[in-house]
Amino acid sequence: MNFLQNTGHNFIKFIKNIDWTIFISIAILMVFGLLTMSSLTAGDNIFSRQIIIMVIALSAFLIFSNLDYRALKNSYILIALYGFLILLLCLIFVIGHVSKGGNRWFNLGSFFIGPSEPMKLVLILVLAKFFSKRHIAIANIKNIILSLVYLAIPAVLVMLQPDLSTAIILCVIWFGMLLVSGLSRKHIIFFFGIALTLGLILWNFYFQPFQKSRIINFVDPTRDLQGTGWNAYQSIIAAGSGGVLGKGVGYGTQSRLGFLPEHETDFIFASFLEEWGMVGGIIVFILFTIIIFNLAKKSTRGNTNFETLFTLGVCIWLTAQTLFNIGMNIGVFPVTGIPLPFMSHGGSHILIESIALGMCVGMSRYGTAAHKSRFKREFLGLE
Repeated sequence: MNFLQNTGHNFIKFIKNIDWTIFISIAILMVFGLLTMSSLTAGDNIFSRQIIIMVIALSAFLIFSNLDYRALKNSYILIALYGFLILLLCLIFVIGHVSKGGNRWFNLGSFFIGPSEPMKLVLILVLAKFFSKRHIAIANIKNIILSLVYLAIPAVLVMLQPDLSTAIILCVIWFGMLLVSGLSRKHIIFFFGIALTLGLILWNFYFQPFQKSRIINFVDPTRDLQGTGWNAYQSIIAAGSGGVLGKGVGYGTQSRLGFLPEHETDFIFASFLEEWGMVGGIIVFILFTIIIFNLAKKSTRGNTNFETLFTLGVCIWLTAQTLFNIGMNIGVFPVTGIPLPFMSHGGSHILIESIALGMCVGMSRYGTAAHKSRFKREFLGLE
């Protein structure tokens, strides 16, 4: 009898610990992505594989929403996680699977797994710990340089794969967390100068011809419509041809007829707009806004600086990745390989994104509402 009572009590507690608003939002986004994939890839196993990924990811969100993360404040645990992923990023050059000119995955037989996605989450954890102990002294250039080292090691390894888009997201995560930790205007100007210099170096010595072409085509989409500008141009056509209500699920001509490459991954939002129209795009935007708003709200309830900075880091990561992907699909940003969270095909990014949101929910259970003036003063530098 006691066993049944304890089981029932634990189950009720499990259910109460879940943020159902976030859960329902990410579930709908996953379903939108799934339906768009099914209309594009009839006859293969992408649809069935993606259902399995959805179930695993949503289950991971539920489980990670109920875990106790106070042990992650231990620096040794975080450094161990960070070191392990750095090791995997190194090993991928030795035993990784080469595909489309990139070396980003480990081939485990029935599926592939890459360390780049979990590296985003672990980098946020490490930076949250680092800045939580030093946010008052963040003006000290030594602390900024030390945090830059944590970024530089994985970013360089990821760029060598080569995977420039993931490296960009890692840099955005670092700079965003630096900003909310109280970076001064003087240092902001300094880092913009560094970024400009780095950009010039990359353009002249690192970027491959196809990467330069993507940026040039962003400025002039009609420059090479039959070559390097094809993807961006077809994406804009697909996104615009849906009109207000879309052509209907399964009736997207640009994607179904193969005019739009990578329609289930990089350009899934354009494929979605073609079939669901502007109304569908607005719904997707609202769902992402709900997720980001809830994360921002939870960040003010952090029990310590660590929880607050971690939640803000996840918020920065998902916001940047969403804006970059959508901007790429509608011709606002250059074409990169950044997936749309929860919608693009792929198991690694959806699973890690779901785990990250679950961790944010779990951490918020131990906090209380932070005083607004303290939050603004310590993290946003507004007071």
